[in-house]
Amino acid sequence: MPLEVIFLGTNGWYDTLTGNTICILIRAKDCHIIFDAGYGLYKADRYIEEGDDRPVYLFLSHFHLDHIVGLHTLTKFRFPGGLTIIGPKSSRDILDIILNDPFTISLKDLPYPAKAIELPEERDLLPITVTAKPLRHASFTLGYRIELEGRTISYCPDTGYCANAVELSAAADLLIAECAYKSGQSNESWPHLNPETAARIAKEAGALRMALVHFDAGTHPTMADRRDSEMAARKIFPEAFATIDDMLVQI
Repeated sequence: MPLEVIFLGTNGWYDTLTGNTICILIRAKDCHIIFDAGYGLYKADRYIEEGDDRPVYLFLSHFHLDHIVGLHTLTKFRFPGGLTIIGPKSSRDILDIILNDPFTISLKDLPYPAKAIELPEERDLLPITVTAKPLRHASFTLGYRIELEGRTISYCPDTGYCANAVELSAAADLLIAECAYKSGQSNESWPHLNPETAARIAKEAGALRMALVHFDAGTHPTMADRRDSEMAARKIFPEAFATIDDMLVQI
């Protein structure tokens, strides 16, 4: 069976008519995997049916608000197989602040089992093959490489071009890469990818396909802007495509 990748939220920074903030769901045979918890997370129960007892693994790359704002919707779900939130070192301390009074309810009060683990120290607690490496961003950010059912998916959220992004994406069936900036844009004090640098990572890594996500709401206010970035990326890496909310891709 193919893995199903569903782009629940494809915006960066804030929600607009073009989409919710960043969240990606992977439906696999034995589990569900979610990358980041932007406001697109609230749509997860459209694709995880009630009573589905597969465990859910939520990977957080970092704690900028557009990547965690959806956490306050966790109480609406019913995950009988439980939820594991995975993040970088000190994630539990941060989550104890965010997922607590006065912001929202705590993990222990959710209507299903939930826990948090930290990488790389607790990687052996996960039943799936995961590689996590730091990326180049304004705050500490992890990129992920997941090997599942004979396929490999890499997730490179907020980052500038860096060797770790290339390593995480080596021969990946699908590279999910952020594209906050438009063609030619860059800012060394606030590192992000533009179409050309995202495509460079995909090409150097030998990835098979690349999905562009996390379109900054300020630089990509329209779908036409996303198409422009897609075309710019394809000049370097022809298998690049721009995502939209609720797009489903099989690998």
